[in-house]
Amino acid sequence: MELKTNYQYTYFIHPFVIKGGRYQNYILKMLKDKNCNLKIFQKERDLQLYKYFLPRAKEFLFSSFSYGNMKLKKLEELPIETRAALLAKNPCNIFEYVLKKDMQGKIEQNNGIFFTIQKIEIICFATGICFLAIKTNIEEYLEFNNVLNFNYKFRDINNEFANLESYDNIRIQTDSFADIKTLQEFIYGITGPNAEAARLNIDTERFLTYSYACINQDAWDNNNQFNQIKHQFIKYANILPADSSRDYEYEKIETFSKWKYAKLGLTKLGMMLFSSSNDINNYTILPEEYENQYFYTYILNLYKKIYLRKIELELKDITKIKKARKKFVEFTKNLWIQEITEDETGTLLNDKMQEVFELDKLYYEVKNKYDILYKELNIEKYKKSTRIIVMVLVISLLFNILNFMALQKWI
Repeated sequence: MELKTNYQYTYFIHPFVIKGGRYQNYILKMLKDKNCNLKIFQKERDLQLYKYFLPRAKEFLFSSFSYGNMKLKKLEELPIETRAALLAKNPCNIFEYVLKKDMQGKIEQNNGIFFTIQKIEIICFATGICFLAIKTNIEEYLEFNNVLNFNYKFRDINNEFANLESYDNIRIQTDSFADIKTLQEFIYGITGPNAEAARLNIDTERFLTYSYACINQDAWDNNNQFNQIKHQFIKYANILPADSSRDYEYEKIETFSKWKYAKLGLTKLGMMLFSSSNDINNYTILPEEYENQYFYTYILNLYKKIYLRKIELELKDITKIKKARKKFVEFTKNLWIQEITEDETGTLLNDKMQEVFELDKLYYEVKNKYDILYKELNIEKYKKSTRIIVMVLVISLLFNILNFMALQKWI
């Protein structure tokens, strides 16, 4: 039986890194771009997000929650350079790229997969680590196979060696981008050459994939068990095309399910939530939670992974060791040891992300290097102090000998 989708969207996430000392200029660039708006979070409008995150995590991710109308007005009245300087001090700033109104369906072209770009966010952390997140949708096409094929193909469009002709059967249905090539140019305009990301061994040519799909209930309900469509979930979780015959073991996918008719698959390449419309929550409440609370939980864990790599690299540079040690201590105190939510599902999901991203392993590798450097620096300080003490004692001894000799002559 061919699966049909009831609801679907996919975020493609592109990490990039702003070179040290240029972050404020990048914020200024975003503010000057007429198509970019600073995203302001408000308690009343974003209540579920506000309730989900604990204060420390909320302050780190969404500084604008603390903005009142008066503070926001004063911020907007400031010169743009001053505004950029103030925003650059926030732990995180999120910008929305304003898209032109989507075109109506190109019904004269009936081949290929048409998709719309519904939203673009640029999530910028003060450390220079940023994420470009592009939300896509192909909801006009009911076949789940199209979701598989689209996710598989689109995630590689930023590859410089990709043959654009291979993307002829996926077409952008928006006024903002004429074709895939234009979209590639847009991505480069946002991220730049990304040399810093390459230094951190971050794959910038393949998008991370964060996807939600709700299939029709006739494929997964009380009478039709999940095992009958498990192979489709495996392809979805591993971002494989519909015709893939690769044998992936289900057990090797990190799965998570707190819901009867929804299952989440998590790998290092992305996160996919696969659900059935047999539960009304799966096309009403859960898609919004997944797009907000769980999405920013995912981004936060990606950030931790990249930032730990950044600190690890800086600890190897003798000119940056002291600053790197300070950054590691602050990261541990302000982010690593802090819980991000008291939500039960969110806590379990956060733990799964940390496990898949191997954050504990990475953290303790960095900590070991930090401890070794700390001991070496202390030993060096001890040696230096000892040398100073010896020098003082020698000088004191010489001074006493000279005084004694002078006293003998006087007598």
